[in-house]
Amino acid sequence: MRGPHNIIRLIRTGATLERTGAMNVVLDAFEAPAALRFVAHALGKPFMWLGYKGDPAMPPATRALTALGPAYIKFGQVLSTRPDVVGDELAVQLRVLQDKLPPFSIEAAKAEVERELGHPVSEVFSEFSEPIAAASIAQVHKAKLIDTGEDVAVKVLRPGIERAFRKDIDAFYFAARIVDLFAPGARRLRPMEVIEHFDGVVRGELDLRLESSAASEFEANTRDDEGFCLPPIRWALSARRVMTLGWADGAPLGDNAALDAAGHNRGELAERVLRLFLLHALRDGYFHADMHQGNLKVAPNGDIIAYDFGIMGHIDEYTRRVYAEILFGFIRRDYKRVAEVHFEAGYVPADKDVDEFARALRAVGEPIFGMDATQISMGRLLSYLFEVTERFGMETRTELILLQRTMVVVEGVARSLNPHTNIWEVARPVVEDYIKQSIGPRAVVSDLGKTARVLARFGPRLPGLVEAALVRQAADQEPVRKSIWPLVLTASVVGFIVGGGFMLLLDALT
Repeated sequence: MRGPHNIIRLIRTGATLERTGAMNVVLDAFEAPAALRFVAHALGKPFMWLGYKGDPAMPPATRALTALGPAYIKFGQVLSTRPDVVGDELAVQLRVLQDKLPPFSIEAAKAEVERELGHPVSEVFSEFSEPIAAASIAQVHKAKLIDTGEDVAVKVLRPGIERAFRKDIDAFYFAARIVDLFAPGARRLRPMEVIEHFDGVVRGELDLRLESSAASEFEANTRDDEGFCLPPIRWALSARRVMTLGWADGAPLGDNAALDAAGHNRGELAERVLRLFLLHALRDGYFHADMHQGNLKVAPNGDIIAYDFGIMGHIDEYTRRVYAEILFGFIRRDYKRVAEVHFEAGYVPADKDVDEFARALRAVGEPIFGMDATQISMGRLLSYLFEVTERFGMETRTELILLQRTMVVVEGVARSLNPHTNIWEVARPVVEDYIKQSIGPRAVVSDLGKTARVLARFGPRLPGLVEAALVRQAADQEPVRKSIWPLVLTASVVGFIVGGGFMLLLDALT
């Protein structure tokens, strides 16, 4: 329930940060001004007795987030990849949130497996290890199949995780509602839609059948990508709360010492992980949206192995083109074109000045070029970009939340491998290739083909649809009745021209 009782949950968040000693760590990491520090402490200290104690053996920030619950842990996972935003010290503290959380017992895990698969563990696996990795929602065990002797990884959801996550999300919904009511200036960020989107994403993570399906689709898209592979899904041994997949040997992508000892080139790995993300997002419109170090390994042969497919991102073809044009404009430093794309896509209200917006974007982009990546403060850059979007009334694009979030995470992963990695230089060839394929003559022919297929599919229904529209309009006022004719005429003419033009083009090509 999303009622006022969630006020206690929000107060407890601040109280937990104070009680665990994390409040000052967080405020220092974000270089919070004096006024914000005063307000934060004033709201947290009086209620410290309500805060969760957490595990005293953990660093303060990790201790607070693990005590607060899975949704907070997810947030900490994202921040752990951004030492340039939160500082090296806090990033290191948060990195244990990725796959080193306290596990639940092997007995509870076996009980879940038996309940989901309908067979005793001993009838399916000859070996079933203690947990080898534990994250916010599930943990992983290494096992050996009885029938083939193959090593597999068995992922099991935490007992009661659905209820725990529901409590966190309800509090987030309540906070978003408060923002809507009492902070009109923040409504353009559409906090309720953001929370709804996040809620839907993680609900998908709580059903491992959906994760298995996502992994299967992702593997089909990427099986020919050089230097990248996925462990195969074992469908017969997967269910709602249990997923079994092939075992992947390799060094964790977040362990630089292990990567160096294995002889891997970290600079090349940094560039490859960026290229792969952009390739999957632009080419396929379907990408791994949780690409932090805890979900990536490097195989002995140098391939990057991805796993944990609970959060996958999808963007439609039109949005991909817009995103590519924006990236391409930044790469070419063509800020006027970047601004125009924002207006054409409706991201910026039409009553704003495109030239002024272009100048504001120049102030965001120019500091990146001609500067070593280690000198770029992504925290200050993101802060200024937020000021620009607020000034020009841009609303949060909920369909792009995962894309934007993953872009931040992947860049953080790359920078942790090689601090000198510059995302713009790595992105250029991928984006240029996509632009050639999606906006050139070949794309025009493809678009005409899709339009012709739609017209062919709905052609038999067009007379009926037009007649129904005319009947509805007959009961309306005369000016409204007249307005239907330009629409019908335009649709008919465009349909005939596009369909006929495409058929002529096909004849010419054949």
